[in-house]
Amino acid sequence: MINAAGINLIKKYEGLVDGDPDTPGLDPYRCVAGIPTLGYGACTGLDGNPVSMDHPPISPDQAEQLLERDIQRFEISVARLVGVPVTRNMLASLISICFNIGPANFQVAVFRMRLNRGDYRGCADNFWQWRRAGASGKIWPGLVRRREEERQLFLTPDAPEPFSLFKWLAPPAAPYPQDV
Repeated sequence: MINAAGINLIKKYEGLVDGDPDTPGLDPYRCVAGIPTLGYGACTGLDGNPVSMDHPPISPDQAEQLLERDIQRFEISVARLVGVPVTRNMLASLISICFNIGPANFQVAVFRMRLNRGDYRGCADNFWQWRRAGASGKIWPGLVRRREEERQLFLTPDAPEPFSLFKWLAPPAAPYPQDV
């Protein structure tokens, strides 16, 4: 579902981080929010358990596997929480934000509520509210840049017809709701 622009945006801002460059493999690190993380922002390992700072190093291929797994998870979250048609670029932008803030925050975000009311511009213009991280609530320049890139991607036309999340999420045998 996510397009290359969305994957590249996630990779750019999550980065392939190594907590200890002096040891072989990619070691866990703490993200700006203080959460133990692996590879491109994974908070759970390949086994599904939460990452700890004692987690064994992973390979770059394993980091890609974790990224793929996590993107699929966030695709499903976005598909369940967005009730209006979106373009592929809009979808990629929303998946990137959900990847960063998590499904629970995505669900309560004002931008998502505006989107589901059909206010596409209002949605994009509200991404900026998610530029803080950590217990201090500090505004991070990287999050400011990321939100602006997500906004630009969201507003970039890419397809003549909107992509229906309903059709993607519904099982093949189920009847599809009418497009809005």
